[in-house]
Amino acid sequence: MTIDQLFSLKGKTAVVTGGGRGLGRYMAIALAEAGADLVLGARHVEALEETAEMLKPLGTKIITSKLDVTIPDDVSRVVDDTLEHFGSIDILVNNSGTSWGAAPEAMPLEAWEKVFEVNVTGTFLMTQAVGQVMLAQGYGKIINIASVAGLGGIDPRIMDALAYNSSKGAVITMTRDLARKWGPRGIQVNAIAPGFFPTKMSQALITHRGEEILNATPLRRFGNENDIKGIVVLLASQASDFMTGAIVVVDGGTSA
Repeated sequence: MTIDQLFSLKGKTAVVTGGGRGLGRYMAIALAEAGADLVLGARHVEALEETAEMLKPLGTKIITSKLDVTIPDDVSRVVDDTLEHFGSIDILVNNSGTSWGAAPEAMPLEAWEKVFEVNVTGTFLMTQAVGQVMLAQGYGKIINIASVAGLGGIDPRIMDALAYNSSKGAVITMTRDLARKWGPRGIQVNAIAPGFFPTKMSQALITHRGEEILNATPLRRFGNENDIKGIVVLLASQASDFMTGAIVVVDGGTSA
């Protein structure tokens, strides 16, 4: 196969949660540029519509849908609508997430539970529902969005968010365990662990602790749109057919 063929997503359908803003929008754009049709889900439909409008010139078929990944009925509806419109689900990008900044000793229980509900339970619910479709198909690519924060401890002078860090560690373990369980059945499960990218969720952190973050980053810059686009296309395409259970770190060297 040629390089163009290996990375082409023509004829494929991708579901992207949290596809209206930040990394979700960047990855949706990348998948569409590679030829995939898209189903974008998030709680804020207005942002999804903005992303869809940006992609109109590519001629991509796009469905936008209000989606709370913690609500099983929402998840089932999005999966059913995708199958009705496209007939299959080839790629799932679990990108929806949330965070809460607080010292461990001051973390409210409700904040801890909310972060885990979205980041871990939401990822599980989407993966389970789409996984059932992919298992019936005998193929599929699942891409979980973890974080460099899930790889180990983070200096509290840079990021004091125990619930977020712990939840992303859980996503990493979920990725590896599912890769073991579903690999023999044709499903590949990988994860991307981004470092610091300017997004709505990270903006306050970057504003207050940007200098410390950059000092801890060997490449001395934050991530940008192009730094994530190629990675998601790699993991969604035939170019990664011998990869599963991989955690692809995109952090400018922070974790080196």
